[in-house]
Amino acid sequence: MNGGEIDRIPVNQLMQRYGLVKSAVYKRLNDLGIDPQKVGNKSFVNAEQLRLLDDLHQFIKSGGTMPEFLESRGIQPAQTSSSGDSSGLSNIQPDVINLVSAIAAQFANRLQPPQDPLAYYQKLEDAARNGWLMRTSEIADLLDLSISEMQYYGDRFSEAGFTFTKSGYRAGGETAWKVSKERS
Repeated sequence: MNGGEIDRIPVNQLMQRYGLVKSAVYKRLNDLGIDPQKVGNKSFVNAEQLRLLDDLHQFIKSGGTMPEFLESRGIQPAQTSSSGDSSGLSNIQPDVINLVSAIAAQFANRLQPPQDPLAYYQKLEDAARNGWLMRTSEIADLLDLSISEMQYYGDRFSEAGFTFTKSGYRAGGETAWKVSKERS
């Protein structure tokens, strides 16, 4: 941008220019010590201030931080109270957000106790021993089948050493299945 072409730009256009929310733009202005010029009810930055803001934006996009930029330019950080400051989260790059989300998901998976891959056998054993009638959805979940696959099997099928026989309906209209253990 040539300094002779534009001598000032409205501050309210900076949000769109940098893809930031209003509070993040004003935080940048404050941190850089830029006091926009007021004309009527609008605030403006001049061409020199705009170049500084553009340089900062490119610096942050390339992985830099505000304190690093201020130090590289010899600008003293503005002294502000933390009560009205933006968190700065609005200018975090999407890649960083995705990375943090992926790391959080990994930690969440680690916090959950590992599932015993044979636990479903115990549940089926209990159902067979106690004569419990299980819903189609419960059996589908235990056997890792879709409900439509189970309907394909008909009135009776065997899986994982157990026999499943249709035995009426459970509350809600789901088919009830009697579970029995196959004997060899």
